[in-house]
Amino acid sequence: MIVLVLGAGAREHALALALSRDPSVTRVVVAPGNAGTPDTAPVDPADPAAVTALARELAADLVVVGPEGPLVAGVADALRDAGVAVFGPSAQAARIEGSKAFAKEVMAQAGVPTAAARVFDDAQACAAHLAQAVAPYVVKADGLAAGKGVHVGSDLEVATAFARDVLSAPGARVVVEDFLDGPEVSLFAVTDGTTVVPLLPAQDFKRVFDQDTGPNTGGMGAYAPLPWLPADAVPQIQREVLQPVVDAMRERGTPFAGLLYAGLAMTARGPQVIEFNCRFGDPETQVVLALLDSPLAGLLRAAATGTLADHPPLAWREGAAVTVVIAAEGYPAAPASGDEITIGALPPGVDVLHAGTRRDGDRVVSSGGRVLSVTAVADDLGQARALAYEGVSAVRLRGSHSRTDIALRAQRGEVSLGDSVPTPEERT
Repeated sequence: MIVLVLGAGAREHALALALSRDPSVTRVVVAPGNAGTPDTAPVDPADPAAVTALARELAADLVVVGPEGPLVAGVADALRDAGVAVFGPSAQAARIEGSKAFAKEVMAQAGVPTAAARVFDDAQACAAHLAQAVAPYVVKADGLAAGKGVHVGSDLEVATAFARDVLSAPGARVVVEDFLDGPEVSLFAVTDGTTVVPLLPAQDFKRVFDQDTGPNTGGMGAYAPLPWLPADAVPQIQREVLQPVVDAMRERGTPFAGLLYAGLAMTARGPQVIEFNCRFGDPETQVVLALLDSPLAGLLRAAATGTLADHPPLAWREGAAVTVVIAAEGYPAAPASGDEITIGALPPGVDVLHAGTRRDGDRVVSSGGRVLSVTAVADDLGQARALAYEGVSAVRLRGSHSRTDIALRAQRGEVSLGDSVPTPEERT
């Protein structure tokens, strides 16, 4: 089987590694890829015609769309129209990530537990609503924002300014919703539009600095599994969240086939949806796929061809996985680029997955904000965490930075369902 993976980040590098371990796969091409993906092709992943032409040229048996942008742009639709098996939802179904307001509509139809919310396209009306709301304030840009279009905080002036800035763009909308308390869970589910197969739950770390301080990023690290999550949590989430949403999307005439990512808060009232994504999340993909013991290509192809109900149950490796993101100097505000990256000897069980990298002659240099993900697998969370940070210490990149507390509280047994979540101001 020849598989084409679209994208250029650590998520796509992780997908390529996992797909290459599948005995049925003879070749994995990543387009456009990065300096760490060995078999690449130059293509704009958001260009439906160019992607379709590349898939035909490669005689690809399966195309896996990594980022959300190409999905919202209709790349999966073009491939399906051309008769190419593709893992990724249609443009209409991808609106579940492309519009937070649309996602709220679907959740209301499906009866899915989520925060109460209102949608605004007028800054003055939004400001008036915020003035009457209860802190912490949660304000989200309605469209795609690469994981950074969210403000959570207790300062009314800052929240109002964030909303005003978003709404200054023509046609922009914001969603203002209630704050959801409790530790967060990222749960991926593979679906063919009818059958839903959840993967291993993970937790990511969105803020740039230790103790969850600083601005939101696309994610600075993750770990799996979650030792504090009850064994019945995933079946509950599948029953109350994932399956109802997939059923609702099908009933709306926009069936969702691909990867449905539920970001949840484990509140005192049970799991509540924070957001949905329409693709594998980064950096959670790195740890989830590192622990998957079933062939990945067969699973994704079953979802792409509507035969997921016939796929055997998934198998998972024992142990735990931790990934730590190494970011460029100045990230997330103004990341530096063009700095050389060198990687020393890595301990067994550690992979360095590339994201913001490119080749400059014989050198590998930085080309983006989140540059590398160092991912480790070991017998338990403490060992995986130690190995991951040993891998981080082997990387040399001028001015780079990473969080030092990825999975630390979970390792110490300090995370529980009864936790309250402090605001960034309270953490500071």
